Amino acid sequence: MSAENKALVRRYFEAIDRGELALIDELFAPTYVRHDPHAPEVKGVEALKRHIRMVYTASPDLRHTIEDMVAEGDKVAARLTSRGTQTGDFQGIVPTGKQFTVNGMDLFRIVNGKIEEQWTNLDLLGVLQQLGAIPQ
Repeated sequence: MSAENKALVRRYFEAIDRGELALIDELFAPTYVRHDPHAPEVKGVEALKRHIRMVYTASPDLRHTIEDMVAEGDKVAARLTSRGTQTGDFQGIVPTGKQFTVNGMDLFRIVNGKIEEQWTNLDLLGVLQQLGAIPQ
């Protein structure tokens, strides 16, 4: 099961990087919950799609690189490096045209072949500093 769960998580990152939001319905359970202090309102598949649209509107070239992935039982942990350019509004920050790199980790819980929960932790402070929104 671990290999299938890892493949599911990999498909998620590949799908959002390609802008294929239609796959979200296939990959996520309708009762999906995202545990993320930066986006606490993301509960359900439609809320996830809105969140993804907001992020990729701000940085259409955003791409994720999975550095490490570990799976056991119903959980998959992924350590990521994400890179993009802020060309759209991001949480009230006007477009800067600046590139950024952010490291983060996600933990996914898979139930019946769908992502049910996701815990996200990323260096948003570092992103804001790279964009010049707050001092280094």
